[in-house]
Amino acid sequence: CFPFRLFPLREHGMNWRARPLTSQEIQAFRRSKEVMERFVRAYELMLRFYGIILVNKETGELKRAENWAERFDNLNRFSHNNLRITRILKCLGEMGYEHYQVHLVKFFLTETLVEENLPNVKRSALDYFVFTIRSKRKRRELIHYAWQHFKPRDSFVWGPRDKL
Repeated sequence: CFPFRLFPLREHGMNWRARPLTSQEIQAFRRSKEVMERFVRAYELMLRFYGIILVNKETGELKRAENWAERFDNLNRFSHNNLRITRILKCLGEMGYEHYQVHLVKFFLTETLVEENLPNVKRSALDYFVFTIRSKRKRRELIHYAWQHFKPRDSFVWGPRDKL
């Protein structure tokens, strides 16, 4: 029996016993309605753990859960959560949920840069979360959004100034 991950990837993670997914396995998962429904339920479970609610399964829209303050405190105190969020974001892309990726990254950019609720997640959001986005256009839009809200703006290093 192989150990499995809730959000498997085609790359090795911290669990050396869990083997990476193959392209064929990803395609098989994506063809199975049951697997994909379970995947979305797992995503919702993890979001709730982080104090976030999936408002719309079609669009991927998110909002804070009622217990957001307590859960955000956990996110701020324990940086290992950032690795898990990066894994979730990458897996969303593998499973065809790129629109979920965009909403989750924008949620974290908003909470770190605009609301300033997650100061200890800010670097991960900018250094890792944004760069899990597969669509160059969407990634650029998120980088521009981050630039608009980053303080001080002249310290923003995640894109060429002339294009921002």
